[in-house]
Order: sequence, then structure tokens, then C-alpha cells
Amino acid sequence: MTQIFCIANQKGGVGKTTTTVNLAAGLAKVGQRVLLIDLDPQGNATMGSGVDKRQLKQTVYDVLLETATVEQARVRAEKCGYDVLGANRELAGAEVELVDEERREKRLKAAIAAVQSQYDFVLIDCPPSLSLLTLNGLCSAHGVIVPMQCEYFALEGLTDLVNTIKQVHANLNRELLIIGLLRVMFDPRITLQQQVSDQLKDHFGDKVFDTVIPRNVRLAEAPSYGLPGVVFDPSAKGSQAFVDFAKEMVVRVQKAEKVSVQA
Repeated sequence: MTQIFCIANQKGGVGKTTTTVNLAAGLAKVGQRVLLIDLDPQGNATMGSGVDKRQLKQTVYDVLLETATVEQARVRAEKCGYDVLGANRELAGAEVELVDEERREKRLKAAIAAVQSQYDFVLIDCPPSLSLLTLNGLCSAHGVIVPMQCEYFALEGLTDLVNTIKQVHANLNRELLIIGLLRVMFDPRITLQQQVSDQLKDHFGDKVFDTVIPRNVRLAEAPSYGLPGVVFDPSAKGSQAFVDFAKEMVVRVQKAEKVSVQA
């Protein structure tokens, strides 16, 4: 069964796009068929996958307005090994144009349904705000992966996100769950980060992924070369951590599928 995950956090600067492109590249590396959907008008996940957002003839904007299908608008990120449904500045206007449309928050879900059998994973990079774009992502997904830094303010932002997910689950998407929390930009030498990490594990238990993504210069450099760190420097600690995370994700999905079959 195709797994559709949003990478979301209402707090900005927590590594959502870095997580999305590197998880996509990591999953592709371990043999999974992946579609990355960029729902942020900045188009960073598009550019970070080696796709020039300025050259795109069709984007997720056209898909949301139903003037193109995913099949028509997607492009192949050859160096990365996955498909991209890209975004650019045009997408900022989609919210205004969709306001009076029917099924406005379910447009993306319908579009993905037409191609989801072609993929093992669909990853959606959401903007850092609860907008109509984010809502389209949350309505399409089976679950949310939450990248977060182990800092005090990140805990406050997490509370807001959990409440948002509960509301969407109750009113728009009964399948939506928190898949897990991914600790990113982690520095074990900082006592506060260790304390927050322990708090997360105490409160969320097995919802906290085992894999931890370390603070890593090569991951930070990779976007300027238009590549995920996993492709730019596979030997870097951060890149290896994302491949480990991809493997952990595949194992989790397989376990969940076994449980649902037995049930």
C-alpha cells in the first residue's frame, strides 16, 4: 500500500525541507519508488532535488487548479532517483484562487489518487503555517512526520501542531495520525538538547524515531549545489543518518501493514 506522509511543523527553520529531500533520496537509495510533492511557494524542495523551479512548465499549482494532472506536471530528479511535483512562486496565488472553489482542501488528495499505485511513498513538504496549502497536504496524507530540534520553543510549537492534527483528523481526514517525531540538528554535547530528547521519549514513547539526525555541515551545504545531502556527500554523518531513517521508515511501515493484515 502506498504511504502518503506530510513533513510538517508550524515552527519555521526546523529542517522540514532538508528532511523531505533527504528522506526521499534515502528511500530511493533503499529501493523504494518515491514521489516528492513541494507545497511551499518558495520551491526549496524542488530546487533541493536538482530541479530548476523557473524552468517548470507545470507545477503543483496547476494540479491544485485542476488544469494539469500529477502525471503531466511531475518531473524526474535523475540524480536523486525520485519524481518531483514541483512548486514555484505561482503557488502563492493558489490560496486566493481556491477560496471559492468546491472541495478546495481535497484537491491534492484526488490528484494523488490517480498515480499513487505507481509509488511506495509520497512525501509532501508543507509550508510552515496552517494555510490552505498545508490543509491540502494534511487531507491527503495517512500521517505526519514531525522534524524538530530538541529545544524549549520547539516543544511549544509541537503542542500547536498536535492540536492542528487532531482537528484535521476529527473534521477532514480520519486516517491522519502522527507517524513519528524526528530529532534533527541534534548535538549530544548540549545538555538541554539531551533533556528535551528525554522528555520527548517519555511523553511520546515509540512515536519518537530511533534515528537521530546530527547537526552536520555537509547537509547544510548540499542545497547550494541543488542536491540532497544523501546524494551530495553519501559518506557524511548526516547523510548516513537519513539513509538509516529511510530504512527505519520502511521497517515501521512493513510492521504496521502486518498488524493490519492480522487484524
